[in-house]
Amino acid sequence: MNISKIQSRTCFTKWLLYRRSLDFLRYNSTSEENRRIPKIYTKTGDKGFSSTFTGERRPKEDHIFEALGTTDELSSAVGLAREFSIDSGHSFTDQLEKIQCVLQDVGSNIATPRSSARDSHIKKTKFSSQAVIELESWIDSFTEELPPLTNFILPSGGKSSAALHVARAVCRRAERCVAPVVRSGETDPEVAKYLNRLSDYLFTVARYAAMKEGNGETIYRRPE
Repeated sequence: MNISKIQSRTCFTKWLLYRRSLDFLRYNSTSEENRRIPKIYTKTGDKGFSSTFTGERRPKEDHIFEALGTTDELSSAVGLAREFSIDSGHSFTDQLEKIQCVLQDVGSNIATPRSSARDSHIKKTKFSSQAVIELESWIDSFTEELPPLTNFILPSGGKSSAALHVARAVCRRAERCVAPVVRSGETDPEVAKYLNRLSDYLFTVARYAAMKEGNGETIYRRPE
């Protein structure tokens, strides 16, 4: 993916850098050396509060940060699955990279609660339904190549497949965390749709990875 395209889409990353720059100027030494080299720690969250993209301070256990943190965890899980998939030579690794970039956009949207957002904030972090449509297209394409699903399967099928199943489970949790934020009107409903579709994609591509590697999937059987 083109670097400039990624940079133009990662509003949340820009927000983090901007926020850390402000925190540095506010809380760190005024020496010339420190002004040139910001520290990774800012101490602004030591009292259990953090800032949204709109500048609002909220408790770290707020629904916004719960959804934001779980989405970040999801991106990490997708990144790990991608590394296993690269090692196995799978063709869908570019899709996983794009998904991680889209999850940055998801984070931007979540970090911009509508109750405190200006029009300029909303414009910068608006989430497009095109990402949902693209996932559906990928799911349909993989499904055409897969054998019908006739049994419940357990996370299995090799390292790539199992890691993708882990990402799927984290995605379901991210969706649950985002649901109350969407219902409260703080986040774009398309974000919830994307996470719902993403879990379906990860399930499908996990099965596809197992098939391509020639690994059998473990079928659920009632323990005796």
